[in-house]
Amino acid sequence: MARYIEAKCKLCRREGEKLFLKGDRCYSPKCAFERRAYAPGMHGRKRIFRRKASDYGMQLREKQKARRIYGVLERQFRRYFEAALKHKGMTGANLLQTLERRLDNVVYRLGFASSRDQARQLVLHGHFELNNKKVRVPSLLVKPNDVITVAESSRKKPYFKDLSKVLEHVTTPEWLSLDPAEMKGRVLALPSREQIDVPIQEQLIVEYYSR
Repeated sequence: MARYIEAKCKLCRREGEKLFLKGDRCYSPKCAFERRAYAPGMHGRKRIFRRKASDYGMQLREKQKARRIYGVLERQFRRYFEAALKHKGMTGANLLQTLERRLDNVVYRLGFASSRDQARQLVLHGHFELNNKKVRVPSLLVKPNDVITVAESSRKKPYFKDLSKVLEHVTTPEWLSLDPAEMKGRVLALPSREQIDVPIQEQLIVEYYSR
């Protein structure tokens, strides 16, 4: 299964803003973006002084930012876009809704993980059940009334032992509900664009693929 394995902080620096890819570290002084807020590479500092990006450049950067926030590689992202294009409604909103429905994102939104990357790893290791069936596919798309639960076999592991106390302080999106004591979440509905709090201008992504 293909995935990005290099330094996550480089991605934030390349996009010129925090994408919060490393959970709690992004809020600490250790955050690389706080220390080096310029693009990676030997010419990274010079990019700050370049002229304003073209329309194509802005569209590309927005597409790359969305990919990196959700941890999706190009081929799969393109498939999500093509599927969004076929559905009724706004293509950009459909695309973001699909990305939000990924199981790894839902695990992150419910507070079971501090980042989408960590959520992906937890799912791959079989720590969650979807509708009482163990799943190991981070890209699986959830639907309304689906129930995500920490697997019984995983609850005694150190990471999950005190997780219920942490979950008591988690604020979930309106389209999800969480039971901290049971370490269980439910999908109440599909997320609307207003309920997706990611700093993405999805229309630029639509324009990029419509060239």
